[in-house]
Amino acid sequence: MEKQTIRDVQVQGKRVIVRVDFNVPLDRATGGVADDTRIRAALPTIHYLREQGARVVLCSHLGRPDGRVTEDLRLAPVASRLEHLLGGPVAATRECVGPEVERAVAGLKPGEVLLLENLRFHPEEEANDPAFARALAGLADLYVNDAFGTAHRAHASTAGIAAYLPAVAGFLMEKEVRFLGQALQRPERPFAAILGGAKVSDKIKLVENLLARVDTLIIGGGMANAFLKAQGLEVGVSRLEEGAVAQARAILDKARQHGLSLLLPTDGVIAERFEEGAAHKTVPASEVPVGWMILDIGPATREAFATAILGSKIVVWNGPMGVFEWPAFAEGTRAVARALAQCRGTTIVGGGETAQAVASLGLADKMTHVSTGGGAALEFLEGRELPGVAALCDK
Repeated sequence: MEKQTIRDVQVQGKRVIVRVDFNVPLDRATGGVADDTRIRAALPTIHYLREQGARVVLCSHLGRPDGRVTEDLRLAPVASRLEHLLGGPVAATRECVGPEVERAVAGLKPGEVLLLENLRFHPEEEANDPAFARALAGLADLYVNDAFGTAHRAHASTAGIAAYLPAVAGFLMEKEVRFLGQALQRPERPFAAILGGAKVSDKIKLVENLLARVDTLIIGGGMANAFLKAQGLEVGVSRLEEGAVAQARAILDKARQHGLSLLLPTDGVIAERFEEGAAHKTVPASEVPVGWMILDIGPATREAFATAILGSKIVVWNGPMGVFEWPAFAEGTRAVARALAQCRGTTIVGGGETAQAVASLGLADKMTHVSTGGGAALEFLEGRELPGVAALCDK
Protein backbone atom coordinates (compact mmCIF):
# COMPACT_ATOMS: atom_id res chain seq x y z
CA MET A 1 0.00 0.00 0.00
CA GLU A 2 1.47 3.35 -1.05
CA LYS A 3 -0.46 5.33 1.57
CA GLN A 4 0.73 6.08 5.10
CA THR A 5 -0.81 4.08 7.93
CA ILE A 6 -1.01 4.58 11.69
CA ARG A 7 2.34 2.77 11.95
CA ASP A 8 4.01 5.63 10.07
CA VAL A 9 2.99 8.43 12.42
CA GLN A 10 3.36 9.36 16.08
CA VAL A 11 0.05 9.00 17.92
CA GLN A 12 1.04 9.05 21.59
CA GLY A 13 -0.91 11.70 23.46
CA LYS A 14 -2.58 12.96 20.29
CA ARG A 15 -6.28 13.39 19.64
CA VAL A 16 -7.00 10.99 16.78
CA ILE A 17 -10.31 11.08 14.94
CA VAL A 18 -11.02 7.74 13.30
CA ARG A 19 -13.64 7.29 10.58
CA VAL A 20 -15.02 3.80 11.19
CA ASP A 21 -17.84 1.97 9.44
CA PHE A 22 -20.29 1.16 12.23
CA ASN A 23 -23.24 1.06 9.83
CA VAL A 24 -24.49 -2.16 11.41
CA PRO A 25 -27.93 -3.78 11.45
CA LEU A 26 -29.91 -3.18 14.63
CA ASP A 27 -32.29 -5.59 16.34
CA ARG A 28 -35.56 -3.67 16.49
CA ALA A 29 -36.94 -5.99 19.17
CA THR A 30 -34.10 -5.53 21.66
CA GLY A 31 -32.68 -2.21 20.48
CA GLY A 32 -29.21 -3.78 20.33
CA VAL A 33 -26.77 -4.57 17.52
CA ALA A 34 -27.88 -7.55 15.43
CA ASP A 35 -24.51 -8.15 13.71
CA ASP A 36 -21.27 -6.68 15.06
CA THR A 37 -18.97 -7.84 12.23
CA ARG A 38 -18.09 -4.29 11.17
CA ILE A 39 -17.43 -3.22 14.76
CA ARG A 40 -15.09 -6.18 15.27
CA ALA A 41 -13.29 -5.31 12.03
CA ALA A 42 -12.28 -1.93 13.50
CA LEU A 43 -10.95 -3.35 16.78
CA PRO A 44 -7.29 -3.82 15.71
CA THR A 45 -6.98 -0.11 14.88
CA ILE A 46 -8.76 0.97 18.08
CA HIS A 47 -6.65 -1.37 20.23
CA TYR A 48 -3.42 -0.10 18.65
CA LEU A 49 -4.29 3.55 19.18
CA ARG A 50 -5.27 2.94 22.82
CA GLU A 51 -2.10 0.97 23.51
CA GLN A 52 -0.04 3.79 21.99
CA GLY A 53 -1.67 6.33 24.32
CA ALA A 54 -3.82 8.16 21.78
CA ARG A 55 -7.07 9.89 22.67
CA VAL A 56 -9.46 8.09 20.34
CA VAL A 57 -12.46 9.86 18.78
CA LEU A 58 -14.58 7.56 16.61
CA CYS A 59 -17.08 8.78 14.02
CA SER A 60 -19.48 6.88 11.79
CA HIS A 61 -22.82 6.98 10.04
CA LEU A 62 -25.71 4.61 10.65
CA GLY A 63 -28.49 4.02 8.16
CA ARG A 64 -29.98 6.74 5.98
CA PRO A 65 -31.40 9.52 8.14
CA ASP A 66 -31.23 11.92 5.16
CA GLY A 67 -29.70 14.79 7.11
CA ARG A 68 -32.21 14.73 9.98
CA VAL A 69 -31.99 13.55 13.58
CA THR A 70 -33.67 10.13 13.65
CA GLU A 71 -34.01 8.65 17.12
CA ASP A 72 -33.87 5.01 16.08
CA LEU A 73 -30.61 5.63 14.17
CA ARG A 74 -28.62 6.96 17.12
CA LEU A 75 -25.30 5.24 17.79
CA ALA A 76 -25.94 4.50 21.49
CA PRO A 77 -26.47 0.73 20.83
CA VAL A 78 -23.20 0.67 18.92
CA ALA A 79 -21.38 2.34 21.83
CA SER A 80 -22.78 -0.32 24.19
CA ARG A 81 -21.63 -3.14 21.94
CA LEU A 82 -18.20 -1.58 21.51
CA GLU A 83 -17.87 -1.29 25.30
CA HIS A 84 -18.52 -5.01 25.57
CA LEU A 85 -15.96 -5.85 22.88
CA LEU A 86 -13.29 -3.55 24.33
CA GLY A 87 -13.98 -4.58 27.91
CA GLY A 88 -13.93 -0.94 29.01
CA PRO A 89 -15.96 2.27 28.89
CA VAL A 90 -16.81 4.06 25.66
CA ALA A 91 -18.10 7.60 26.08
CA ALA A 92 -20.74 8.76 23.60
CA THR A 93 -22.12 12.14 22.59
CA ARG A 94 -25.53 13.03 21.20
CA GLU A 95 -23.92 15.26 18.57
CA CYS A 96 -20.90 14.96 16.29
CA VAL A 97 -19.83 18.63 16.24
CA GLY A 98 -20.34 21.60 18.52
CA PRO A 99 -19.59 22.66 22.11
CA GLU A 100 -20.80 19.43 23.76
CA VAL A 101 -18.48 17.39 21.57
CA GLU A 102 -15.55 19.76 22.05
CA ARG A 103 -15.88 19.48 25.84
CA ALA A 104 -16.05 15.68 25.66
CA VAL A 105 -12.94 15.50 23.49
CA ALA A 106 -11.06 17.93 25.78
CA GLY A 107 -11.79 15.63 28.72
CA LEU A 108 -10.36 12.51 27.08
CA LYS A 109 -7.30 10.92 28.67
CA PRO A 110 -4.72 8.84 26.78
CA GLY A 111 -6.21 5.45 25.88
CA GLU A 112 -9.82 6.59 26.28
CA VAL A 113 -12.45 6.22 23.55
CA LEU A 114 -15.27 8.54 22.52
CA LEU A 115 -17.94 7.75 19.91
CA LEU A 116 -19.59 10.70 18.18
CA GLU A 117 -23.24 10.71 17.12
CA ASN A 118 -24.42 9.68 13.65
CA LEU A 119 -22.64 11.86 11.08
CA ARG A 120 -25.52 11.70 8.64
CA PHE A 121 -27.84 13.55 11.01
CA HIS A 122 -26.17 16.53 9.29
CA PRO A 123 -26.82 17.04 5.54
CA GLU A 124 -23.37 18.65 5.37
CA GLU A 125 -21.76 15.22 5.78
CA GLU A 126 -22.89 13.75 2.46
CA ALA A 127 -22.55 17.15 0.79
CA ASN A 128 -18.85 17.17 1.76
CA ASP A 129 -19.34 20.65 3.19
CA PRO A 130 -15.94 22.26 3.96
CA ALA A 131 -17.16 23.94 7.14
CA PHE A 132 -18.48 20.65 8.50
CA ALA A 133 -15.25 18.87 7.57
CA ARG A 134 -13.28 21.65 9.30
CA ALA A 135 -15.41 21.29 12.43
CA LEU A 136 -14.68 17.56 12.58
CA ALA A 137 -10.98 18.21 11.97
CA GLY A 138 -10.94 20.74 14.79
CA LEU A 139 -11.55 17.91 17.25
CA ALA A 140 -8.24 16.19 16.54
CA ASP A 141 -4.55 16.34 15.66
CA LEU A 142 -4.62 13.38 13.25
CA TYR A 143 -7.21 11.76 10.98
CA VAL A 144 -7.39 7.98 10.43
CA ASN A 145 -9.68 6.43 7.83
CA ASP A 146 -10.53 2.84 8.71
CA ALA A 147 -13.90 2.80 6.92
CA PHE A 148 -13.25 1.06 3.62
CA GLY A 149 -16.99 0.49 3.22
CA THR A 150 -17.50 4.24 2.70
CA ALA A 151 -14.22 4.99 0.92
CA HIS A 152 -16.02 5.30 -2.42
CA ARG A 153 -17.99 8.28 -1.06
CA ALA A 154 -16.54 11.80 -1.18
CA HIS A 155 -18.12 12.88 2.10
CA ALA A 156 -16.88 15.32 4.73
CA SER A 157 -15.72 12.53 7.07
CA THR A 158 -14.15 10.37 4.35
CA ALA A 159 -12.43 12.89 2.10
CA GLY A 160 -13.08 16.51 3.08
CA ILE A 161 -11.52 16.24 6.54
CA ALA A 162 -8.17 15.24 5.00
CA ALA A 163 -7.74 18.82 3.76
CA TYR A 164 -7.32 19.99 7.36
CA LEU A 165 -5.41 17.17 9.10
CA PRO A 166 -2.64 14.69 8.34
CA ALA A 167 -4.55 11.67 7.03
CA VAL A 168 -3.48 8.02 7.28
CA ALA A 169 -5.04 4.57 6.95
CA GLY A 170 -6.09 2.29 9.75
CA PHE A 171 -5.34 -1.42 9.75
CA LEU A 172 -8.63 -2.45 8.15
CA MET A 173 -8.26 0.08 5.33
CA GLU A 174 -4.68 -1.10 4.81
CA LYS A 175 -5.78 -4.75 4.67
CA GLU A 176 -8.61 -4.08 2.21
CA VAL A 177 -6.45 -2.12 -0.20
CA ARG A 178 -3.61 -4.66 0.07
CA PHE A 179 -5.69 -7.72 -0.80
CA LEU A 180 -7.87 -6.11 -3.45
CA GLY A 181 -4.85 -4.37 -4.92
CA GLN A 182 -2.98 -7.67 -5.07
CA ALA A 183 -5.78 -9.14 -7.16
CA LEU A 184 -5.55 -6.33 -9.69
CA GLN A 185 -1.84 -5.58 -9.77
CA ARG A 186 0.14 -8.67 -8.75
CA PRO A 187 -2.09 -11.73 -9.11
CA GLU A 188 -0.64 -15.20 -8.95
CA ARG A 189 -1.57 -17.48 -11.83
CA PRO A 190 -4.01 -18.97 -12.59
CA PHE A 191 -6.28 -16.07 -11.55
CA ALA A 192 -10.04 -16.69 -11.49
CA ALA A 193 -12.89 -14.23 -10.97
CA ILE A 194 -16.41 -15.36 -10.07
CA LEU A 195 -19.21 -12.92 -10.78
CA GLY A 196 -22.87 -13.33 -9.86
CA GLY A 197 -25.82 -11.27 -8.77
CA ALA A 198 -28.88 -10.14 -10.65
CA LYS A 199 -27.74 -7.53 -13.17
CA VAL A 200 -25.14 -7.38 -15.91
CA SER A 201 -25.26 -3.58 -15.72
CA ASP A 202 -24.09 -3.67 -12.09
CA LYS A 203 -20.96 -5.60 -13.09
CA ILE A 204 -20.21 -4.39 -16.63
CA LYS A 205 -17.31 -2.12 -15.59
CA LEU A 206 -15.95 -4.83 -13.34
CA VAL A 207 -16.05 -7.37 -16.15
CA GLU A 208 -14.31 -4.99 -18.53
CA ASN A 209 -11.54 -4.33 -16.00
CA LEU A 210 -11.04 -8.03 -15.28
CA LEU A 211 -11.09 -9.32 -18.86
CA ALA A 212 -7.46 -8.42 -19.49
CA ARG A 213 -6.33 -9.61 -16.04
CA VAL A 214 -7.88 -13.00 -15.28
CA ASP A 215 -7.25 -16.44 -16.72
CA THR A 216 -10.75 -17.73 -15.95
CA LEU A 217 -13.99 -15.77 -15.71
CA ILE A 218 -16.89 -17.59 -14.06
CA ILE A 219 -20.39 -16.12 -14.42
CA GLY A 220 -23.46 -17.26 -12.53
CA GLY A 221 -26.50 -15.77 -10.84
CA GLY A 222 -29.16 -13.78 -12.65
CA MET A 223 -26.57 -12.01 -14.79
CA ALA A 224 -25.74 -15.34 -16.47
CA ASN A 225 -29.17 -15.31 -18.16
CA ALA A 226 -28.02 -12.61 -20.57
CA PHE A 227 -24.97 -14.68 -21.54
CA LEU A 228 -27.05 -17.79 -22.14
CA LYS A 229 -29.43 -15.75 -24.28
CA ALA A 230 -26.46 -14.27 -26.17
CA GLN A 231 -25.45 -17.85 -27.04
CA GLY A 232 -28.87 -18.49 -28.54
CA LEU A 233 -30.39 -20.34 -25.58
CA GLU A 234 -33.88 -19.71 -24.24
CA VAL A 235 -34.18 -18.68 -20.60
CA GLY A 236 -37.97 -18.73 -20.17
CA VAL A 237 -39.19 -15.83 -18.05
CA SER A 238 -35.87 -15.43 -16.24
CA ARG A 239 -34.95 -11.85 -15.46
CA LEU A 240 -33.27 -10.02 -18.34
CA GLU A 241 -32.32 -6.34 -18.41
CA GLU A 242 -32.90 -4.29 -21.50
CA GLY A 243 -29.65 -4.18 -23.44
CA ALA A 244 -28.04 -6.90 -21.31
CA VAL A 245 -27.89 -9.46 -24.11
CA ALA A 246 -25.94 -7.09 -26.34
CA GLN A 247 -23.57 -6.34 -23.46
CA ALA A 248 -23.10 -10.04 -22.81
CA ARG A 249 -22.41 -10.73 -26.49
CA ALA A 250 -19.71 -8.02 -26.49
CA ILE A 251 -18.12 -9.55 -23.39
CA LEU A 252 -18.13 -13.01 -24.96
CA ASP A 253 -16.37 -11.57 -28.02
CA LYS A 254 -13.75 -9.83 -25.86
CA ALA A 255 -13.17 -12.99 -23.85
CA ARG A 256 -12.42 -14.88 -27.06
CA GLN A 257 -10.06 -12.11 -28.16
CA HIS A 258 -8.17 -12.30 -24.86
CA GLY A 259 -8.10 -16.10 -25.01
CA LEU A 260 -9.46 -16.53 -21.52
CA SER A 261 -11.67 -19.31 -20.24
CA LEU A 262 -15.24 -18.06 -19.65
CA LEU A 263 -17.43 -20.52 -17.75
CA LEU A 264 -21.21 -20.24 -17.88
CA PRO A 265 -23.94 -22.42 -16.37
CA THR A 266 -24.61 -25.65 -18.25
CA ASP A 267 -27.62 -26.50 -16.10
CA GLY A 268 -29.87 -24.68 -13.67
CA VAL A 269 -32.48 -24.99 -10.97
CA ILE A 270 -35.67 -23.53 -12.40
CA ALA A 271 -39.00 -22.55 -10.84
CA GLU A 272 -42.51 -21.82 -12.03
CA ARG A 273 -42.73 -18.63 -9.96
CA PHE A 274 -40.42 -16.26 -8.10
CA GLU A 275 -41.46 -17.60 -4.72
CA GLU A 276 -39.58 -19.40 -1.96
CA GLY A 277 -41.87 -22.43 -2.05
CA ALA A 278 -42.40 -22.57 -5.82
CA ALA A 279 -42.23 -25.91 -7.62
CA HIS A 280 -38.72 -26.37 -9.00
CA LYS A 281 -36.51 -28.81 -10.90
CA THR A 282 -33.08 -29.07 -12.48
CA VAL A 283 -32.69 -28.95 -16.27
CA PRO A 284 -29.88 -28.44 -18.79
CA ALA A 285 -29.34 -24.78 -19.71
CA SER A 286 -30.58 -25.59 -23.21
CA GLU A 287 -33.92 -26.96 -21.98
CA VAL A 288 -35.56 -24.19 -19.92
CA PRO A 289 -39.32 -24.47 -20.58
CA VAL A 290 -41.50 -21.53 -21.56
CA GLY A 291 -42.90 -19.83 -18.46
CA TRP A 292 -40.15 -21.05 -16.08
CA MET A 293 -37.25 -19.06 -14.61
CA ILE A 294 -33.68 -19.91 -13.62
CA LEU A 295 -33.04 -19.24 -9.91
CA ASP A 296 -29.78 -21.12 -9.28
CA ILE A 297 -26.98 -22.98 -11.03
CA GLY A 298 -27.34 -26.75 -11.29
CA PRO A 299 -25.12 -29.63 -10.04
CA ALA A 300 -23.04 -30.01 -13.22
CA THR A 301 -22.28 -26.27 -13.18
CA ARG A 302 -21.39 -26.38 -9.48
CA GLU A 303 -18.88 -29.14 -10.19
CA ALA A 304 -17.32 -27.30 -13.13
CA PHE A 305 -17.08 -24.05 -11.19
CA ALA A 306 -15.55 -25.83 -8.17
CA THR A 307 -12.92 -27.52 -10.36
CA ALA A 308 -11.85 -24.16 -11.78
CA ILE A 309 -11.74 -22.59 -8.33
CA LEU A 310 -9.66 -25.39 -6.80
CA GLY A 311 -7.14 -25.11 -9.63
CA SER A 312 -6.55 -21.37 -9.14
CA LYS A 313 -3.87 -19.53 -7.17
CA ILE A 314 -6.03 -16.47 -6.54
CA VAL A 315 -9.83 -16.20 -6.69
CA VAL A 316 -12.02 -13.10 -6.41
CA TRP A 317 -15.75 -13.65 -5.86
CA ASN A 318 -18.45 -10.99 -6.11
CA GLY A 319 -22.15 -11.90 -6.32
CA PRO A 320 -24.23 -14.98 -5.38
CA MET A 321 -25.01 -17.80 -7.82
CA GLY A 322 -28.74 -17.76 -7.18
CA VAL A 323 -31.48 -16.65 -4.80
CA PHE A 324 -29.43 -17.89 -1.86
CA GLU A 325 -31.87 -16.54 0.74
CA TRP A 326 -34.27 -19.36 -0.24
CA PRO A 327 -32.98 -22.89 0.62
CA ALA A 328 -34.20 -24.47 -2.64
CA PHE A 329 -32.02 -22.06 -4.64
CA ALA A 330 -29.01 -21.68 -2.34
CA GLU A 331 -26.95 -24.72 -3.23
CA GLY A 332 -25.03 -23.02 -6.04
CA THR A 333 -23.82 -20.25 -3.74
CA ARG A 334 -23.02 -22.84 -1.06
CA ALA A 335 -21.00 -24.92 -3.54
CA VAL A 336 -18.91 -21.94 -4.62
CA ALA A 337 -18.31 -20.93 -1.00
CA ARG A 338 -17.24 -24.47 -0.09
CA ALA A 339 -14.87 -24.60 -3.06
CA LEU A 340 -13.26 -21.31 -2.00
CA ALA A 341 -12.93 -22.64 1.55
CA GLN A 342 -11.03 -25.65 0.18
CA CYS A 343 -8.91 -23.68 -2.28
CA ARG A 344 -5.22 -23.50 -1.33
CA GLY A 345 -4.75 -20.19 -3.11
CA THR A 346 -5.67 -16.66 -2.04
CA THR A 347 -9.43 -16.25 -1.81
CA ILE A 348 -11.04 -12.80 -1.72
CA VAL A 349 -14.76 -12.26 -1.20
CA GLY A 350 -15.93 -8.89 -2.47
CA GLY A 351 -18.38 -7.73 0.16
CA GLY A 352 -22.14 -7.13 0.11
CA GLU A 353 -24.40 -10.13 -0.47
CA THR A 354 -21.41 -12.38 -1.08
CA ALA A 355 -19.94 -11.64 2.33
CA GLN A 356 -23.37 -12.20 3.86
CA ALA A 357 -23.65 -15.58 2.16
CA VAL A 358 -20.19 -16.70 3.31
CA ALA A 359 -20.91 -15.58 6.87
CA SER A 360 -24.29 -17.34 6.94
CA LEU A 361 -22.55 -20.58 5.95
CA GLY A 362 -19.96 -20.22 8.71
CA LEU A 363 -17.14 -20.12 6.16
CA ALA A 364 -15.89 -16.54 6.52
CA ASP A 365 -12.85 -17.63 8.53
CA LYS A 366 -11.90 -20.04 5.72
CA MET A 367 -11.41 -17.18 3.25
CA THR A 368 -8.17 -15.26 2.95
CA HIS A 369 -10.07 -11.98 3.00
CA VAL A 370 -13.74 -11.02 3.21
CA SER A 371 -14.18 -7.38 2.29
CA THR A 372 -16.27 -5.14 4.55
CA GLY A 373 -17.12 -2.89 1.61
CA GLY A 374 -19.80 -3.83 -0.90
CA GLY A 375 -19.92 -0.83 -3.23
CA ALA A 376 -16.37 0.21 -2.34
CA ALA A 377 -14.96 -3.23 -3.16
CA LEU A 378 -16.84 -3.27 -6.45
CA GLU A 379 -15.59 0.17 -7.48
CA PHE A 380 -12.01 -0.69 -6.43
CA LEU A 381 -12.08 -3.86 -8.54
CA GLU A 382 -13.49 -1.82 -11.42
CA GLY A 383 -10.21 0.13 -11.28
CA ARG A 384 -11.80 3.36 -10.05
CA GLU A 385 -10.09 5.73 -7.63
CA LEU A 386 -11.79 5.81 -4.23
CA PRO A 387 -11.97 9.33 -2.72
CA GLY A 388 -11.44 8.03 0.81
CA VAL A 389 -8.21 6.32 -0.23
CA ALA A 390 -6.96 9.07 -2.55
CA ALA A 391 -7.25 11.62 0.29
CA LEU A 392 -4.71 9.79 2.48
CA CYS A 393 -1.09 10.88 2.70
CA ASP A 394 1.31 9.09 0.37
CA LYS A 395 4.19 7.10 1.78
